[in-house]
Amino acid sequence: MTDRLTRRYDALVDSGELRPDAAQRAACALFAPILEHLDRPVPKPGLRGLLGRRKPLPAPGLYLWGGVGRGKSMLMDLFVTQLDGIPNRRVHFHAFMQEIHAGMHAARQRGVDDALAPVADAVAGAVRVLAFDEMQITDITDAMIVGRLFERLLEAGVAIVTTSNRVPDDLYKDGLNRALFVPFIEMIKTRMQVHELVSETDYRQHRLAGAQVWFNPADAAARAEMARIWDELTGHDPGQPLVLKVKGRDVVIPHAHNGVGQARFWDLCGQPLGPADYLALAEALRVLMIEDVPYLTASNYNEAKRFVTLIDALYEARVRLIASAASEPERLYTEGAGSFEFARTASRLREMQAADWGA
Repeated sequence: MTDRLTRRYDALVDSGELRPDAAQRAACALFAPILEHLDRPVPKPGLRGLLGRRKPLPAPGLYLWGGVGRGKSMLMDLFVTQLDGIPNRRVHFHAFMQEIHAGMHAARQRGVDDALAPVADAVAGAVRVLAFDEMQITDITDAMIVGRLFERLLEAGVAIVTTSNRVPDDLYKDGLNRALFVPFIEMIKTRMQVHELVSETDYRQHRLAGAQVWFNPADAAARAEMARIWDELTGHDPGQPLVLKVKGRDVVIPHAHNGVGQARFWDLCGQPLGPADYLALAEALRVLMIEDVPYLTASNYNEAKRFVTLIDALYEARVRLIASAASEPERLYTEGAGSFEFARTASRLREMQAADWGA
């Protein structure tokens, strides 16, 4: 009998909302054990509480990884739509971990010895499903607690589904004290089903192939086109703020969804950010939309330097860039200190407009 997620996928293909993809369809069946687990009633206290609360069955999990644009987030979103009232959270992994750290800080302020325990238990009491998008570990503070966090949540019956661009063995690769993180990788392999989505088509790249990605001037028409592309890439989701913690600083992307981020030039370049901040941003996103890049002159020299550093980080990480600007790249910075060096950035901006960039 065909599982219900596969039936839903087939219905969307039949209606023309999705293009048929054999790898995506096969992956739908991986969610069936999780849905079966969630269909079981939640254990309740015994008679008059004398027997105590029965321990919930440990939950299954799914770690879905693969290349950018293969449909991982789409399948996870499709799974979430099938939960039918079951308490759940669908959240970017970075944002969730920031909440965990904030909760642990509050617990320590109350004098709690094991600060993670009450935070994890509060999560387990609020949801039965956690759906994480874009899981990656770049911060040692995340690396040191995520293993205990996942183990406690799974033991409490919370099902975890996560997408990632990386195979588990590459998580926190070359990170500080990585040996302490390795047991978490082994737990993923034993407690969660690990599956690579090997679709031949990069659907995100397909949607952008041949499309204009640099708009000038940054007028109403440009804003309308940027909004249209955002809707195309996110399915009309408004997105949520994504806050990346980097060496005690907050790097804020005002709107983010499924690896797509949107910000204004001044959000990213008008703040005292540096290379480490932009590298973290490039790790967290696969598409970045920047609006209102101004002419660059001596009057905004610091902002121009940050823009150059940002573009370098995006270029090296092969992040897809979509931007609205005052002019063409070559005409953004034509005189004053730094204008000569900007020629390299303009060349990169041109290269990043190619149809196959980021593929």
